Amino acid sequence: MDIVHLSRKEKIQMEVQKELMAKKAQTKADLCESYREKLGWDMPTLKLARIIYADNKMLFPNVESIRTTLRSIEGKTHNRSIVRKEIPNRPLNPYNLPSSDETIYEPFKIDAKKLLVLSDIHIPYHSIDSITVAFDWAKKEKPDAVLLNGDTLDFFGLSRYSKDPKKRSISSELESFKDFINIIKKTFGSKIYFKIGNHEERYEHFLWMKAGEIIGVDEFEIANIIKARAEGIEIIGDKRIMKAGGLNIIHGHEYPGAFSPVNIARGLFTKGKVSAMQGHNHQTSEHTETDMNGSITTTWSIGCLSELHPLYMPLNKWNHGFAFVEIDGDNFEVKNKRIYKGKIL
Repeated sequence: MDIVHLSRKEKIQMEVQKELMAKKAQTKADLCESYREKLGWDMPTLKLARIIYADNKMLFPNVESIRTTLRSIEGKTHNRSIVRKEIPNRPLNPYNLPSSDETIYEPFKIDAKKLLVLSDIHIPYHSIDSITVAFDWAKKEKPDAVLLNGDTLDFFGLSRYSKDPKKRSISSELESFKDFINIIKKTFGSKIYFKIGNHEERYEHFLWMKAGEIIGVDEFEIANIIKARAEGIEIIGDKRIMKAGGLNIIHGHEYPGAFSPVNIARGLFTKGKVSAMQGHNHQTSEHTETDMNGSITTTWSIGCLSELHPLYMPLNKWNHGFAFVEIDGDNFEVKNKRIYKGKIL
């Protein structure tokens, strides 16, 4: 590469030229800013650019150059030298349609390298033996986060089905939950994520049917009731998909209707078509498919950590289990563990 040596005079001329160009750009930016201030920061950029061009055709070569300047003063380009006011991108609404209550459905990103996944504990009907086995194994792996993947609480007393009045009260159930969270904190000392499952949703459904007048009162929101007994945990609601690297995680109730295929993991694949994990069905399973390009997609279902033979369904296909996920960027490795008679299979 040739090295160009400039004389002192040439260097001064270049500096003067840069200053003139900067001053010219600043003048254009000032003009654009004055229009923006006068006509409002909510006006679409292209519409404003056309108005400015109509009034200043001698100053700008075209409408697009004005639009670029407007975007620059709003902090939306790489040119940070003339930013006047940072404003967010405006929603696209050229027809000025009425405001919408549309829900933005976005996945929740879990921040972890080693994630312990515990699903369907159903406190106070949890299995002490299976949880003990899971904790003993997981302590050796040193998870930096624990995901309680739905139905951590049972809320038996709020079920719409017939209930045994001798079963535990909601207050005692919440007290047991508080003790359980403290044990997790003491055992692992890691971040705790709490996914709202269909059993936690029993509480909201109860309010809708029985106490609609207090819906919206902060003290009665399920998230606040949980946080009051589990300080520092992060709650994931709204049937949101969770992302652990490239792995999608759901509780399992997110898909509407009955969902109990012979192989739970295969059923998840047929619905999701991506590598994913779920609980909800209380069964450990795995399913893998390879496409014509050689890409592999695997889905997993996780066993539960609750009693296996409840009175409402004593005969079933349930098993105890848990999962552990190691995450490196978008890459991940799943260890899906089944527990049988106090041993990990």
